[in-house]
Amino acid sequence: MADRYLSFTATAPGRFLTARLGLPQPAALSRWTAERPSLNGHLLHLTAGGPSGLDLAPVLARTGPPTASVAAGATTGSTAGAAGGSTGPAAVVLDATGVRDVDALAEVHAALHPVVRSVAASGRVVVLGAPLDARDHHQAAVQQALEGFVRSLGKEIGRGRTVNLVRLTDASAAESTLRFLLSPRSAYVSGQVIGVGAAEGPAGPVDWDLPLTGRTALVTGAARGIGEAVAETLARYGAHVVVLDVPQAAEDARRVAARLGGSALTLDITAADAGERIAAELPDGLDVLIHNAGITRDRRLVNMSAERWSSVLDVNLASVLRTTDALLAKGALRTGGRIVATASIAGLAGNAGQTNYGASKAGVAGLVRSLAPRALAEHGVTVNAVAPGFIETRMTAAVPLFIREAGRRMNSLAQGGLPVDVAETTAWLAHPASGSVNGQVVRVCGQSLLGA
Repeated sequence: MADRYLSFTATAPGRFLTARLGLPQPAALSRWTAERPSLNGHLLHLTAGGPSGLDLAPVLARTGPPTASVAAGATTGSTAGAAGGSTGPAAVVLDATGVRDVDALAEVHAALHPVVRSVAASGRVVVLGAPLDARDHHQAAVQQALEGFVRSLGKEIGRGRTVNLVRLTDASAAESTLRFLLSPRSAYVSGQVIGVGAAEGPAGPVDWDLPLTGRTALVTGAARGIGEAVAETLARYGAHVVVLDVPQAAEDARRVAARLGGSALTLDITAADAGERIAAELPDGLDVLIHNAGITRDRRLVNMSAERWSSVLDVNLASVLRTTDALLAKGALRTGGRIVATASIAGLAGNAGQTNYGASKAGVAGLVRSLAPRALAEHGVTVNAVAPGFIETRMTAAVPLFIREAGRRMNSLAQGGLPVDVAETTAWLAHPASGSVNGQVVRVCGQSLLGA
């Protein structure tokens, strides 16, 4: 369903009226297209807290926009001049990994204060932080402070711009993450804190346009909605996609698979032998496993039957646990494989009428955080999750008008996301160069005002 309010606020009368009434004025987001694959403008590289030792220059040079390096505290005019133009930057990367005390936090303010207003519409601000040092509570305090700073800036920056924090120790290990966050692909990802570990690079050179060529990806619940968008995006990146859905959706699954040049697999993901059947259908193995299948059966707890509770937990959580265990045990996921599960902001922040759904999606986050280090160590496979917020699908189109509008506006971007936003985030986590991203739960919610 079209967001008519968003369209209205793009008109002159709409801008005037909503401004007079103090209503949200969402900006149309610039998403990836083949005609516009990167941000339109330059990237500004700032530092705070002194030299960090990160070799960022070559990585930033490969992310797309031309880069200008400017010292902390530069003025807006000088940053524009450094980039060779009069317009503001399309993206700003602030290296704050060297911030170790409260005084150094002032350099964060000095670096961004003069330039943040000039960042282009649908632009990006990425702050780089260091892992918290358990031996230095001053460093840990100020690096944690960066989280509050980033999330607060994300809620005030407006004009479709996003702000995120990446914790890292190795710039080269973060290249796929920086490419994602500094591109139109991350249009609905804001206010996130993403940890990047030691480099776990692919065996050979990376084709950044078709990184999944020669790889097999299985997407559950892929016959429609978000799952279909994920399948489309992985196929666009070169993967052979196996479209898995329930037998009742067999016709739709075959249609999607045929359109993408993939294959269809119909089975009940809650069956006790689902994992074994998937492994048997894919004797050559699997590179990417996307757990997308999910259902809702909403009721307040006092009105919720045992069947409503158990059906949601079985599809959304138990099946994920069973199939993941079975596929890992059988070695069906090849070394360098990726598992991406679908959580939800309902599982992170809670939602009235969704105790079953919230429990299942919080369980997915727990699975990811516990399994990720063991799966990497024992199988060479990473495990991450995406947590969508309000995404424009047929399901949300059926939500009553006022609840739907509240869901759309209660985030920093003041609009709902699209299935492709979840798909692009999933594809980043599935990327062969994303091996250093593990155990992360990334919200795709426009920085929803619900929860952290």
